[in-house]
Amino acid sequence: MPYTYNMNSRTRVTWAALCRAMAAYFATRFQGPQAAADQPIDVSALTKQAEQGNASAQSSLGVMYARGLGVAKNDAEAVKWFRLAAAQGDALAQSSLGAMYARGLGVAKNDAEAVKWFRLAAAQGDAYAQYNLGDMYCNGEGVAKDDTEAVKWYRLAAAQGNASAQFNLGNMYSGLGVAENDAEAVKWYRLAAAQGNALAQYMLGAKYAHGLGVPEDYVEALKWFRLAADQGNAFAQFNLGVMYAEGQGVAKDDAGAVKWFRLAAAQGNASAQSSLGFMYAIGRGVAKNDAEAVKWYRLAAAQGDASAQFTLGIMYAEGRGVAKDDTEAVKWYRLAADQGNASAQFNLGNMYDRGRGVAKDDAEAVKWYRLAAEQVLEDAQYNLSRMHSLGHGTPQDFVQAYAWASIAAAGGHEQARDLRDLLSKEMTREQIAEAQAISAKF
Repeated sequence: MPYTYNMNSRTRVTWAALCRAMAAYFATRFQGPQAAADQPIDVSALTKQAEQGNASAQSSLGVMYARGLGVAKNDAEAVKWFRLAAAQGDALAQSSLGAMYARGLGVAKNDAEAVKWFRLAAAQGDAYAQYNLGDMYCNGEGVAKDDTEAVKWYRLAAAQGNASAQFNLGNMYSGLGVAENDAEAVKWYRLAAAQGNALAQYMLGAKYAHGLGVPEDYVEALKWFRLAADQGNAFAQFNLGVMYAEGQGVAKDDAGAVKWFRLAAAQGNASAQSSLGFMYAIGRGVAKNDAEAVKWYRLAAAQGDASAQFTLGIMYAEGRGVAKDDTEAVKWYRLAADQGNASAQFNLGNMYDRGRGVAKDDAEAVKWYRLAAEQVLEDAQYNLSRMHSLGHGTPQDFVQAYAWASIAAAGGHEQARDLRDLLSKEMTREQIAEAQAISAKF
């Protein structure tokens, strides 16, 4: 047991319990004392020592009140003892007091005051204070945002083996406060990952999956994604699902993909929700179920996932898993199109072109076809060519029509090729040359 109560209600706590509490408190914001694991703590005696001005006792007593370990949990009392020890230069207490100010526990939240105490502890080499000070600079909390200064403090903490600092330092090598360097990022992610940091394991897996800073290696990526996924990391669970779905680093296994997508989706991961919707929509790894697909697409779409918004639009347009509703389809197409989804832009243009779910509006159709066409969607390029050739929603312009038809034809669009050849019969050599010059620049 962490602690016991005797008949006189006198509390006795073991140093092992206090060490565990200190290690866990504030998610590794400070370290615990290194004492014999089985040495009991007499709270009354510790309190007496603290009242006599013993900084170590004051600091330890602060932790006990902060955690409710052997005494009733009392953040204000914890702050009191941390402050007394911190005033004597106790680095652990300074770091802890900074954490209390940073989180507004037992004292009004005050980032500037948190920075003050973190800095004092960090200057004494406290790794957790160094890490937290790096965070304050990285986020611009209590100090002006300064990525270079954040890197400095993360590096000091990381060199002492602080896994969170190692992970954050790896992130900074994306070009924040230090030159971008994937190999250096991998180095720090690996150190943190080896300590069980799930985020670092996920990022290390991503580096292997994309060959950034290390040779591309799906087997190694799978290994790190699985370690993070087993700790409940939703991003890793989603990526593990992708690897099972694609057969990357592992035998293709749709049921396995669904398993991991579902775990990540249950945590609210929008990409996993959208992917799970897709698996239900086509019946991969699970029985085909359009209603279930709509459910998951809707959850992802509500989070702003453009792919899910686009696909939900299709489900409404086709009446799959939901009553057919062109107006609702337009709504979801528009949300995805506004985020730059080319397929949604094309479909929205098509709805305006045909007057489905919205009043027919050729000019709006041209607008959305153009946006999709500029993203190299051949169907949109062909339709934009058609609108230019007919003068629908835009002045008739054979040069523009020919140019867009040529661009689409180069991508293998047969109807665009036929339209281009038809247009050439109505154009002068000069017009064709002008159109070809336009298409050549695309």
